[in-house]
Amino acid sequence: QMLLLLLAPLFLRLPGAGGAQAPNATSEGCQIIHPPWEGGIRYRGLTRDQVKAINFLPVDYEIEYVCRGEREVVGPKVRKCLANGSWTDMDTPSRCVRICSKSYLTLESGKVFLTGGDLPALDGARVDFRCDPDFHLVGSARSICSQGQWSTPKPHCQVNRTPHSERRAVYIGALFPMSGGWPGGQACQPAVEMALEDVNSRRDILPDYELKLIHHDSKCDPGQATKYLYELLYNDPIKIILMPGCSSVSTLVAEAARMWNLIVLSYGSSSPALSNRQRFPTFFRTHPSATLHNPTRVKLFEKWGWKKIATIQQTTEVFTSTLDDLEERVKEAGIEITFRQSFFSDPAVPVKNLKRQDARIIVGLFYETEARKVFCEVYKERLFGKKYVWFLIGWYADNWFKIYDPSINCTVDEMTQAVEGHITTEIVMLNPANTRSISNMTSQEFVEKLTKRLKRHPEETGGFQEAPLAYDAIWALALALNKTSGAGGRAGVRLEDFNYNNQTITDQIYRAMNSSSFEGVSGHVVFDASGSRMAWTLIEQLQGGSYKKIGYYDSTKDDLSWSRTDKWIGGSPPADQTLVIKTFRFLSQKLFISVSVLSSLGIVLAVVCLSFNIYNSHVRYIQNSQPNLNNLTAVGCSLALAAVFPLGLDGYHIGRNQFPFVCQARLWLLGLGFSLGYGSMFTKIWWVHTVFTKKEEKKEWRKTLEPWKLYATVGLLVGMDVLTLAIWQIVDPLHRTIETFAKEEPKEDIDVSILPQLEHCSSKKMNTWLGIFYGYKGLLLLLGIFLAYETKSVSTEKINDHRAVGMAIYNVAVLCLITAPVTMILSSQQDAAFAFASLAIVFSSYITLVVLFVPKMRRLITRGEWQSEAQDTMKTGSSTNNNEEEKSRLLEKENRELEKIIAEKEERVSELRHQLQSRQQLRSRRHPPTPPDPSGGLPRGPPEPPDRLSCDGSRVHLLYK
Repeated sequence: QMLLLLLAPLFLRLPGAGGAQAPNATSEGCQIIHPPWEGGIRYRGLTRDQVKAINFLPVDYEIEYVCRGEREVVGPKVRKCLANGSWTDMDTPSRCVRICSKSYLTLESGKVFLTGGDLPALDGARVDFRCDPDFHLVGSARSICSQGQWSTPKPHCQVNRTPHSERRAVYIGALFPMSGGWPGGQACQPAVEMALEDVNSRRDILPDYELKLIHHDSKCDPGQATKYLYELLYNDPIKIILMPGCSSVSTLVAEAARMWNLIVLSYGSSSPALSNRQRFPTFFRTHPSATLHNPTRVKLFEKWGWKKIATIQQTTEVFTSTLDDLEERVKEAGIEITFRQSFFSDPAVPVKNLKRQDARIIVGLFYETEARKVFCEVYKERLFGKKYVWFLIGWYADNWFKIYDPSINCTVDEMTQAVEGHITTEIVMLNPANTRSISNMTSQEFVEKLTKRLKRHPEETGGFQEAPLAYDAIWALALALNKTSGAGGRAGVRLEDFNYNNQTITDQIYRAMNSSSFEGVSGHVVFDASGSRMAWTLIEQLQGGSYKKIGYYDSTKDDLSWSRTDKWIGGSPPADQTLVIKTFRFLSQKLFISVSVLSSLGIVLAVVCLSFNIYNSHVRYIQNSQPNLNNLTAVGCSLALAAVFPLGLDGYHIGRNQFPFVCQARLWLLGLGFSLGYGSMFTKIWWVHTVFTKKEEKKEWRKTLEPWKLYATVGLLVGMDVLTLAIWQIVDPLHRTIETFAKEEPKEDIDVSILPQLEHCSSKKMNTWLGIFYGYKGLLLLLGIFLAYETKSVSTEKINDHRAVGMAIYNVAVLCLITAPVTMILSSQQDAAFAFASLAIVFSSYITLVVLFVPKMRRLITRGEWQSEAQDTMKTGSSTNNNEEEKSRLLEKENRELEKIIAEKEERVSELRHQLQSRQQLRSRRHPPTPPDPSGGLPRGPPEPPDRLSCDGSRVHLLYK
């Protein structure tokens, strides 16, 4: 509803505007009037913007006056627009008048008489106080309201007490931690003793009883507390209630007290685990649960826009439970605890981990002694300053970081630097309003009185902040016992009858304690269903070595009261993490332009070569080089050179949506360019090796080398690439991926880091596809090198440039086999990878074009051999002899003629041998064999004719000659 208020600053307040201002009558309605001072007007059904936009309100429209703060409307509260253009009751002004506290209108055990005014109490009102019988008035019997304040403190009615000698003692067993993790007993024990004196001096509270204290030093140690608990329970006198301090000690005492029918009232326990009513059914505490800090922390996280926090805690139940509750709350608020650390006694390693994880907003949960250890390590790790914010518990002494501690090796100055600027959330333990409590003391008077009782300076006294809670704990106990033993309790209930087996009196005290509600020096004292105190939270910041209040938070109403006094080392609240600026590593534009120029010139060269080859395709010399395959080589080089352009395109030139198309263009242009360019050269060298390296089996093939077989081979290689690329694109298409590098710190002292990123073309199974592609191409390159080496000495008219093809294959294969692995290794270095890949493409294309086409151009230009094959046959033999290929052709022709003559001669020799063999057989039948010569020589026969003797030797020789 307050959103509908039109506040006074929105208007120009004219003199006398505290009342109603008479508007001009008009048929349009009533003119807007100004609100009273310290008040506003509620315009029903209209927003502020709508109110600002209009000057008149319609007839019968009603407005309502409202006041701010402790003020009430005096005069008409509602006005209505009349038909004549005026508002009702214009002769009576409406004012916002400060009222006095309504608490003076009631008096416990007495009556109040209001004169000079009506409810509420306004300026000039007077109240008179009278007490019931058996009570006497303590304080002034009359008070007058002036400017919102009563002239005298509120009195109270005190019962006529029994003399001290006749009162019965009621004993309280208390455990005060005078040392240890939280030495709160140093101030809380004097506060309890002061409260007992004040309670025992009152006549209206426990008039027949006197509260007495039996206490021990628990040292905030459960083991030590167990010993003293045993003494309290087993030694007389009987204690009617137990008052422990420290969460660990209270957990032990509260769990054991249920077996002894004892109420436990703690003044200094914040563990959330103690809110468990099933485990601790008789436990109460004037110290709120530690979880009460968490809504405040979450509210501050939201206020400053922090979404990532880290925590470090001491491994005790109170902090573990608090942190579990905080984790649930921040999750509901959309905040993430990114890093959670814990330690038992040495926080060095956890603090280093916080530094390593770049924690910025850190919630620390530990006792005061451990806090000094933590921040000594914080100083060593430089985990403080303008980039960091620490959230601590506010119950430490104000100078806790200056106290000498032999367990740390940091100076006071170093500790002061480390803790500067941290935020504390602290339960409001001292009433900030400074009004009078049930003990008739203000919070400031309590502090002054307690300070006089302390032996040391308050800042050096443990538990000084919790002392008001200890003081109010005694008053809560006294009021509960007073209800139990007085008219509010059952008939016949006497506190002196209490024993550890008496459940009835325990139940009476429990009910009285559960319904407690009074104003204490710590504020309004009331317990929730779990026995925990409900209170506000104070937010402080350490500024210049001292704590400054920067706000209050009421979690029950979600009300944050902010004083705007927070100060930050960097001038503003830091970020919850290092601001990471993502920057892409783009290709050097100078390199891209340079290589693009080379590639463009290469394409021009390829076009010139292609045009030259097509134009001179009728020339016999060009025809003998398989010009169609050379044309494919030129086209392939053009496509490969064109692949340089998409290879250099990145996010500097194109958007994210165009990146997949560029990736596919790179793959297809380079793949098809390689298949056409290298494939046509490989086909030439393959067929030269197949036809001319086998002398007997391929004789016929040499005569008729059919071109379609060459084209089919090239088509097969291109088809394999097209099929592979198509399957790759369909099954696992290339897309844009991001490679992230290590963060870099900028040179300037700013809280940002640079995250370099690099764009790549990749797919889900990129390595598999590259393995297939590179493996197939690599084998093809190696095979091409082998075939080129094997055919280096072959001469053939059908493919007259195969030696140049072999040289081009060498260059392409070497460049590819070196560049492919190097490029993969340098993939994270965009300039080097692009330079290697693109220059390999450019150089291999240039070499191929120059080696294949430039010699042909030079020959035709220098020798003028532009004639066709028909013209070439009409030229003289002298010009033919000048042609090496022509000489080779003639030699081959002569070789075939000689082979034919040799075949005929061999056939004639075979016939002569057959005739000779027949004649020898005929002669052996006519002349029997001659007996051997006695001298041992060979058999003699008739001499052969001279011509026959020389037939087998000289004649055969002549034939072959």
